[in-house]
This record gives sequence, structure tokens and C-alpha cells, in this order.
Amino acid sequence: MKPEPERILVIMPALNEAGRIGAVIRGIASVLPAADIVVVNDGSSDATGAEAMGAGATVLSHAVQMGYGASLETAYLYAAQKKYDIVLQMDSDGQHLASELPVLLNTMREGPFDIVLGSRYAASGGLFQTSLVRRLGQRFFGILLWILTGRRFSDPTSGFQGLNCRAIRFFSSGVFPCDYPDADVLLMAHEAGLRLGEVPVRMVSRYGGASMHDGWKPLYYGMKMLLSLFIVRLNTSRWRRWKSGLES
Repeated sequence: MKPEPERILVIMPALNEAGRIGAVIRGIASVLPAADIVVVNDGSSDATGAEAMGAGATVLSHAVQMGYGASLETAYLYAAQKKYDIVLQMDSDGQHLASELPVLLNTMREGPFDIVLGSRYAASGGLFQTSLVRRLGQRFFGILLWILTGRRFSDPTSGFQGLNCRAIRFFSSGVFPCDYPDADVLLMAHEAGLRLGEVPVRMVSRYGGASMHDGWKPLYYGMKMLLSLFIVRLNTSRWRRWKSGLES
């Protein structure tokens, strides 16, 4: 009996990305023609959903804006329901390059990781251009993760990720945060026994639309992330139960 073919899903949260998302989807299809593509349209007020559907993606729409994390969770629930083997996660604004998806995919196939982060800083020698505030925040939370997990991450806020079925099962279980899932999710996954890795990838700066880190949002993000990391640590027994379940 022939083994079942590997099922790969590329997921993208999207909020008002009309004018960009179609090109991103077509790029994915050209690089990974066998993969399915799902866009979670998070209450966009523009033609994001129609453009994504026209480019060949399956579109899951939120009636109102629910947040980046909620969009990812919607995609994870879909992936779990449809029994995908590997999920490749990327942004819909063009920062994450479709040409780098095979880097994540090959790393997932080679193992032994459950979650692989694509690091823009490892690929650029730490010279990727971003705001000083964001880079300081990324380094700060990278140090915190190192202290808490013993693992070093050069890009702990990267949304360019690969996940296998163990990670999909965990993230679709109701534990995922609704707004800014970053360092807290990595700590949670580590405590639950998931194996984390990082691989260098190229990224580019966004060329349009509104960033979710504009204005006062970085201040809220920092305060929320510190609180969330604290709460994750308080729930150690919960993650241990998950670890036992994932290993069984």
C-alpha cells in the first residue's frame, strides 16, 4: 500500500491587505504548487477576501476584527480538522517571501522540530532593518526566553513559522492568545514538550498597509507580553499534562 501523500497547508492572517495579498498567494502557488493556501480575513474593510479568493486561496472570514492571534487559531483549527501534516505560517503583506517557504518545509521534514521559526536576523547577520524600539524589544524578549527555556532565539517575534501535527494539535486546543502571540507562545510550547528550532530566512520590509505595531501598540505589546509570560509560568502543571499527552 502506498503511503498517504504529505498534506501541506500555508496559512496567512490578513487585515486590509488588498493590493498585496494576491501577489503573495500567486508566489506561494509557484513555489509550492502542491500546498493548499488558507487566508483568514480578519474583518477587513477592503477587498482583501475577494482578492485572496481570486488568486486561488481558500478564505475564512471573521465578521469583525478579532486579532492576529485569533486569526492564527482559526487557521490552526481548520488545519486540525482537515488533518494537515505540516502548516507553514506567513504574513500576507509581502514581508515574508514565498521563495523562503522551502527552507521551513525542508527543516520540518528533516526534524527533529515541532515548530521552526524563520529568523530574519540570523540570515542578515543581525542587520535586518527595523525600528530601534522593535529591535530592543525583540532582544529583550529573546533574553527572557533564553533565561526561561535555556534556548537562544535571534527572532522570537517571527511570524514566519513551520508547524507539524503535534504543534497544530496543541495550538488548536484553546490555549492560543488572541492578539500578539510571540514569546509567550514559544514558552508555552517549550513547557508542553514541543521541540523548537530556528532557521535563517530572508525577509523584506513591508511596502504598504498599516503595521500592527504602529503608534502606542508596542507599549501595550510589551506590557501584555510580560504579563503573559508570567501567567504561562504560573500554569506549569497544565503544560506538563499537555506534555504527557503529546508524548503518549
